[in-house]
Amino acid sequence: MRILLLHQYYLEDDDHGGSRWNEITKRWTEKGHSVQVIAGMMHYSSSEKRDEYKGKWFKKKKQGAIDVIRCHVSESYNSNFLGRLWGYFSFVFSSFWAGLFKTNGNFDVIIVTSPPLFVGISGYLISLFKRTPFVFEIRDLWPESAIDTGVVTNGLIIKLAYTLEKFIYKKATLINVLTPAFRDALIEKKHIASKKIIFIPNAADFTLSEDLLKNFDVSKFKKEHNLEGKFIITYVGAHGVANHLEQIIETGKLLKDTNVLFLLIGGGMEKKRLIELSIQKKVTNVRFVDPVPKAEVFKYILASDMGTSVLKNVDTFKTVYSNKTFDYMSCKKPILMAIDGVSRKLVETADAGVFVKPENPEDFALKIKNYLSDPEKGIIQGKKGYSYAKENFDRIVLADEYIVLIEKKINKNV
Repeated sequence: MRILLLHQYYLEDDDHGGSRWNEITKRWTEKGHSVQVIAGMMHYSSSEKRDEYKGKWFKKKKQGAIDVIRCHVSESYNSNFLGRLWGYFSFVFSSFWAGLFKTNGNFDVIIVTSPPLFVGISGYLISLFKRTPFVFEIRDLWPESAIDTGVVTNGLIIKLAYTLEKFIYKKATLINVLTPAFRDALIEKKHIASKKIIFIPNAADFTLSEDLLKNFDVSKFKKEHNLEGKFIITYVGAHGVANHLEQIIETGKLLKDTNVLFLLIGGGMEKKRLIELSIQKKVTNVRFVDPVPKAEVFKYILASDMGTSVLKNVDTFKTVYSNKTFDYMSCKKPILMAIDGVSRKLVETADAGVFVKPENPEDFALKIKNYLSDPEKGIIQGKKGYSYAKENFDRIVLADEYIVLIEKKINKNV
């Protein structure tokens, strides 16, 4: 198949963070498909463009076998809400132009992954002009998540967002959801026909973890990074409003008389404030680590005793799978799951860790102390999580299923 992917946050080869779509597209090209990607020039946690993009609207480059067109995104993206909104719409305009005039040839399918929801506008318009079906993927229910976290409060913007959402769902040939709760919400609340929905979730990357599990020198890494003698709990991900990492700082304060050390790896709008908060509260067992390449992230996870997934305590987040949960599982680490709903069910079904009441530092600290007193429990749960993810959430297997489902739907409509 000839595939065009619109993904504002598609990562560079040397970018930091998750890389689900980078791995999916790599797999598809290995299977003989042709993939072009329209992506933004701004990393989701950056405050400015790379030097290679400054002063440019578009830049074509190769990432392995994949043709990537980087498009202009306003550098106001991470400044405030209005800046982020303009960052979204600047990509709508630039990606639409790229889709019409910068891509090579025609396509069998256009895939749009969100958030942001607004990229669905350019995806639909490109599909209209090119007379090509488009698949819309939902990685997060929006605008619900923005409303619940207080990021969007303006009634007019909320109304327009729901109208846009309804329009995009109607025009999409196929909708992929990343959790079963998203599927239920679309069918029961948004009245989308079930035959239009497929379910290909987030998944675990075993290609990297399995090599490191065999060859990585954990003791040496701990010594080099001053981690010896610590019970290490790692959080990997964004430091934003939705993540509410204050709860980890408060938990660290409650565990000041233990050997627990929290590692918070990543970046985002809230990171500076969180560092200042930890200093203000004199919390010394929470260490902030700047974003690092994925291979390095996995080394930190393997050097840890546990991984943790946290989000703000709002109803919308009960519908999401946390990306990094699967990385913890692929590294055989038990999980402190401070997200209720489907993420909690995932961990409890796999017996891969324990649920922690979101935004409840006292419960967080109590659960951690249980593991401090019973280290073997964490080792057993880590192995169970690995086995469960291997059976149900292998990224390569799911990438193959994804393209098969798309091919069936597209061929049926031809």
